[in-house]
Amino acid sequence: MARILDVVQAPDMGPRELVRRVPQSGSGDFRIGSQVIVREGQMAVFFRDGKALDSFGPGRHTITTANIPLLVGLVSRVFSGNTPFTAEVYFVNTRDFIDMRWGTPEPITLRDETLRMVRVRAHGTYNMAVADPQLFVGQLVGARGYYSTEDVSNYLRSMIINRLTDLLGQHMKSILDLPSMFEELSAAARVRLRDDFAAIGLGLKQLYLLSISPTEETSAAIDEAASMGALGDMDRYMKFRTARAVGDAALAEGGGAAAGTAQIGLGLGAGMAAARAMADSFAAPSQPSAPAGGAQQAAPGAADPMSALKTLQELLDNGLITQEEFNAKRSEILSRL
Repeated sequence: MARILDVVQAPDMGPRELVRRVPQSGSGDFRIGSQVIVREGQMAVFFRDGKALDSFGPGRHTITTANIPLLVGLVSRVFSGNTPFTAEVYFVNTRDFIDMRWGTPEPITLRDETLRMVRVRAHGTYNMAVADPQLFVGQLVGARGYYSTEDVSNYLRSMIINRLTDLLGQHMKSILDLPSMFEELSAAARVRLRDDFAAIGLGLKQLYLLSISPTEETSAAIDEAASMGALGDMDRYMKFRTARAVGDAALAEGGGAAAGTAQIGLGLGAGMAAARAMADSFAAPSQPSAPAGGAQQAAPGAADPMSALKTLQELLDNGLITQEEFNAKRSEILSRL
């Protein structure tokens, strides 16, 4: 016969230890009169044959048929009620576990009214505690001798991400609005998750959404959209990009080491005239074209750097280039006069 456990306790449970089983494997031999010492922040649950017999709160407890009525049938038949009986004791840590972390292992894909589709990552923290020790041991721990927060964190993270994704799908209109919704999303997620936690014997105390960040691809799309200053007008954006590309190509073509001042001015003038044509088409995209047989006029002052400067100013006035681009190209033109 195994040694009878006269004193049962778990004095040194770690800060992330949820459950410790005594003995850690197999069943222990107890008898009426054995002592169970439960410390503050603990609950002790007796199990026999996979069934919970009773629970003990903090303090020193003596095992009797009075505090564990289900033992009466086990010990009253032989040896004056002092016979050993087999059982297991699970010491459950009931303290609050704070700063538990969760995050999305993969990006979440969501609809966006501005960018059409975005992919985001989210992370945050939550606080929880064991609310129903018997249910928690029966649902998750089973016959394991040791159970920590690391053993349950992946399962809880999946629950949190599932609920949060559902909330984002229902309430998010644009990723640009999310920073103002963190508190509301956190509160809504807490409400939905409390029943999920309670179903496995846990209590969700707090849940915080710390950040929702776009992936690199989504960040690049946001930067591109912001650079044109009009998020929904793709036609304006494409004309803006074309005008910039034409101007840059003209500068590169006319800037060779062997080219003279006149050639540089010609390249600039041609490029700026083309860019001005882009600006005119943007301002009046439906202007009728000139008759096929009409006289075709050359762009006045195409080879004149001063004309290029004038065209450059028009591009700036029409919002087709930025002030920084205007300053840079103006300096290039003046440096070649």
